[in-house]
Amino acid sequence: MTKLRVGLLFGGRSGEHEVSINSARAIAKALSAEQNTSKYEILPFYIQKDGRWLAGEAPQKVLGSGVPLLESQESTSEGLTSNPQTQTLSQWQSPSQVAEVDVWFPILHGPNGEDGTIQGLLTLMQVPFVGSGVLGSAMGMDKIAMKMAFEQAGLPQVKYKAITRAQVWSNPCVFPKLCDEIEATLGYPAFVKPANLGSSVGIAKVRSRPELEAALDNAASYDRRLVVEAGVVAREVECAVLGNDQPQASVVGEITYDSDFYDYETKYTEGKADLLIPAPIPDAIARQIQDMALQAFAAVDAAGLARVDFFYVEATQEVLINEINTLPGFTATSMYPQLWAHSGVSFPELVDRLIQLAVERHSPS
Repeated sequence: MTKLRVGLLFGGRSGEHEVSINSARAIAKALSAEQNTSKYEILPFYIQKDGRWLAGEAPQKVLGSGVPLLESQESTSEGLTSNPQTQTLSQWQSPSQVAEVDVWFPILHGPNGEDGTIQGLLTLMQVPFVGSGVLGSAMGMDKIAMKMAFEQAGLPQVKYKAITRAQVWSNPCVFPKLCDEIEATLGYPAFVKPANLGSSVGIAKVRSRPELEAALDNAASYDRRLVVEAGVVAREVECAVLGNDQPQASVVGEITYDSDFYDYETKYTEGKADLLIPAPIPDAIARQIQDMALQAFAAVDAAGLARVDFFYVEATQEVLINEINTLPGFTATSMYPQLWAHSGVSFPELVDRLIQLAVERHSPS
């Protein structure tokens, strides 16, 4: 049996570089599990924070240590490596080993990883890859496009307002009117978010005019598109989706935490948040969430995998969709693989199925 050569692509230029490394380490371990070693050969590719691609020993070193490489550790000023067993080139070149890949497993979180850009490159390569294509990835990353797709699909969500950086950084007459409008339509508390960043980066909860003004200015420094959402008293629940044209939904999980909201520190600091799987909610609500997760998956044209996040307003028994993540965290303790583990799909089996779904999607019908 010929092994499929899996191009494990990780690192990247976003603020979630370290998270990507942790996800890649878990996937590499799953591909090395007994049930997968006869099927797959791992070809790791590491993208440094400056955008350079590395193949050979350098990615193996990062996978082994879990520590990012400094740019000077592998790259010389000419963009080539002094180590003959490691190949690294400029930002716009890829290592020769790229031609050996049968199927790609990109696990790049954040901008330039899950926003359709790398998916466009892999599409041009005409090689199968795990996850959504250009459209699904781009819509899953941009919170404004995502919300518009959810609205078109009839999925209930919190009130929101889309804003541009130009409106925030406008003349002194326009900005106060913008804040007046936000206060009138959404009220407090509210959440200010960059439209295209993951892992809660740049997000702020605001309860007053000064906080709103500061949060808008800060979010505008991250992205030219912003979204402001009305706050809601609710439990945060999540559902994982697996599949292509006939996807399946996992059991529902719940995130609990003591911080003011699920910010970056809470998300990635051990012990700051707890995952309850399955979520202690009524069966009818769980089924509704699973159905809405599948609708959201279809609304953005996702493929392979996604984690869909919801607000469950217990007082009114209302379920509101929050967002879809088309390339969620993939460590052994991340919510996505844990939801599938509790649904009867082990981590190694999950990785295997995702690769098979990638090949299936690429094959002509």
